Amino acid sequence: MANESSRSDLVERVVKIKRCAAVVKGGRRFSFAAMVVVGDGKGRVGWGYGKANEVPPSVEKANKQASRTLVRVSTVDGTIPHIVKGRYGAAKVILVPAGPGTGVIAGAAVRAVCEAAGITNILTKSYGSSNSVTLVKATIEALKQLRTQQDVEALRGVSLS
Repeated sequence: MANESSRSDLVERVVKIKRCAAVVKGGRRFSFAAMVVVGDGKGRVGWGYGKANEVPPSVEKANKQASRTLVRVSTVDGTIPHIVKGRYGAAKVILVPAGPGTGVIAGAAVRAVCEAAGITNILTKSYGSSNSVTLVKATIEALKQLRTQQDVEALRGVSLS
């Protein structure tokens, strides 16, 4: 029951729906694949990829997988603590912290991840592949690398200030 209530407060964003056609004797048979990003807007974000013969079941499958793969993201006052680079396959993403009032300056795939994580001010640039699936994975890889000053102090056992 606790898992169901935590799943209900997650924000779901459909990033991409792909249609695939298989040619069979009677014509074309279509199947659909959906890429979904979910987050609670408070520093947790995850992605899921689901395939089915119709769009709603594929989105549902992707949403279920995304809620199982949530990762924690360190944020400071609505932005990220430092510059970070993420890479997945040929997709490269650079995330830069921004001052208040900047907003989310990002393409559709990276924007979905940042907004789901609760980041309100950030500058981003993507290089290499423009495939939205790999861009989402690269962005989440970058967000996993984030550490606040308190995290680093706890890991090293020293005071940095």
